[in-house]
Amino acid sequence: MEKNSTSTGSMAEEKASDFLRAKNYSILERNWRFKKYEIDIIAKTGEVIVFVEVKARAHNAFGEPEMAVTRQKQQFLISAADEYIRSNDITLESRFDIISILVINTNITIKHLEDAFYPSLK
Repeated sequence: MEKNSTSTGSMAEEKASDFLRAKNYSILERNWRFKKYEIDIIAKTGEVIVFVEVKARAHNAFGEPEMAVTRQKQQFLISAADEYIRSNDITLESRFDIISILVINTNITIKHLEDAFYPSLK
């Protein structure tokens, strides 16, 4: 795996998109931006719109990749998702997933955490 985080992120998002397509998800958007926030993948499965954060690591010495989705990052994703739903007049149920990709040498492990977190009341 390359050390460049941009290429690692792009590779991980491509793998995550392929993984979701194989599970019959429709990919609606990739790298959708609102202000300084970005949603890696916006997908649809059945009547649910899914906002997906992709995290990839070359090792898990400091924990699994999904552990990097902090409360602050969750709030950013929730804000961006809210704008996406509003600006596209979406009435579907929504959820937040994390796809965790661990690449050790040539071994790639993909973990899909559905309903990884929920919007909370402030």
